[in-house]
Amino acid sequence: MDTIMNQIANFGFPIVLSIYLLVRVEGKLEKLTDSINELSRTIEGFKN
Repeated sequence: MDTIMNQIANFGFPIVLSIYLLVRVEGKLEKLTDSINELSRTIEGFKN
């Protein structure tokens, strides 16, 4: 039982940390995509 708990402690934290960081990065990527789309529309407006 101690071995299983040790494995969870060793591998559980990196997994939780990875999931947390992926969720944060996904939100920032979504904002970046929105900003790029808005910039594209603005540039397109200057061309016309």
